[in-house]
Amino acid sequence: MSNEDRPLILVVDDTETNIDLLLEILDEDYELSVAMNGLDALEVVEETPPDLILLDIMMPEMDGYEVCRRLKADKHTAKIPIIFITAMTEVEDETKGFEMGAVDYITKPISPPVVRARVKTHLALADQQRACEWVVIEQTKEIKQGQKDAIYMLGQAGHYNDDHTGVHIWRMADYSVALARAIGWPVHKQQLLKMAAPMHDTGKIGTPDSILKKPGPLTDEEWVIMRKHSAIGHKILSVSKSPLFEMASEIARSHHERWDGGGYPDDLRGVQIPESARIVTIADVFDALTMKRPYKDPWPVDKALAYIGDNNGMFEPRLAKIFVSLEDVLMEIMKYWQMKEEMDKKFQS
Repeated sequence: MSNEDRPLILVVDDTETNIDLLLEILDEDYELSVAMNGLDALEVVEETPPDLILLDIMMPEMDGYEVCRRLKADKHTAKIPIIFITAMTEVEDETKGFEMGAVDYITKPISPPVVRARVKTHLALADQQRACEWVVIEQTKEIKQGQKDAIYMLGQAGHYNDDHTGVHIWRMADYSVALARAIGWPVHKQQLLKMAAPMHDTGKIGTPDSILKKPGPLTDEEWVIMRKHSAIGHKILSVSKSPLFEMASEIARSHHERWDGGGYPDDLRGVQIPESARIVTIADVFDALTMKRPYKDPWPVDKALAYIGDNNGMFEPRLAKIFVSLEDVLMEIMKYWQMKEEMDKKFQS
């Protein structure tokens, strides 16, 4: 094994003879560094974090307990295994050391076989811990990716029969996040909204093609069926009780409610409507107005924003006013998705 492959061990002791003995015991198998007091030990760890620390307790100015406490309080060094080497053998001393975060004790006078065995054991345990953490991280990534895939599929499912929406649901989600950020939503709620908003029309998978693709106006009977998509989406998404799908289900149910009442499916008004749904309602309408469809050209942004600002019966006035003030941000979002859509088309062609 090359020197570069050998684990690095930091030996901390204020007595040279103790250091020399430990170096003699470990030098053949490990890279070694040395510190003769607590402050020097902290500096060495900061500069070159070791794989394991052998730490004397009884040292002047800063004892081993304090060194251990500081290392365990720092997230960058907290996982470095620390073995106390000490002549203190009382149960209370050992208990204090373990409470500080040490993984083991080696008592003086030092036994070379014991030192080698304990060092080898705790390095192996640390390796196993890192391997387990890596597996957990990878599994967590897979779960998060699966969740994102499910969100993508649900968002696409709601618009499966609409051939002209393009990136509507993702662009609309970014508009929603911009508004949520502007009114002070915390970052974690903004992220939930970014994933929840694209699922707002999931319930349309329960709406007949003859209605979704009808070229002309819907009859009163057809509107009754169309409006059921809000409740259907809520029913589908509310099966999960996670914060993400709870938000998605409330948006799906309430994004067609009106601030002044008269919306569907529950005829809510004002703050009875979940704020998430009030946000998505504005973003959804704005995107629909500024998007080209077979039956209409896209509205200019200033005209669409004027519509948002003037229709306070549909939208919460506070949110509408703030949304209108975000014109520059909205334009940047629009340009980003336009560029992405054009690049995707080139890639697919």
